[in-house]
Amino acid sequence: MSISTLVKDSTARLAMSGRFDFHVHREFKDAYTPVLENAAVREIEVEMSNVDYLDSSALGMLMLLNERAKATNKSVTLLNSSDVVSQVLEVANFGKIFNIRRAN
Repeated sequence: MSISTLVKDSTARLAMSGRFDFHVHREFKDAYTPVLENAAVREIEVEMSNVDYLDSSALGMLMLLNERAKATNKSVTLLNSSDVVSQVLEVANFGKIFNIRRAN
């Protein structure tokens, strides 16, 4: 798994690729913590077009990110998930919790 962060104006994008599972817990937290601490950021986008696998611990990490973002008045959007990832998010009813969209 690799995670890169880009902050532009009031939006931060975490671009992820590879397997999103328990083994990347620390790396994921290390990527989003500075974004949560950045007062200029209002929206966090999690770019998932290159994520080829996620498990229940990844869902939990996304939920934790969402809770922490709400506590700092930030929104979280899940972007461009692959078909496999989209199916997992749909089964977990993440569309009721997150804004999920396809974008360029």
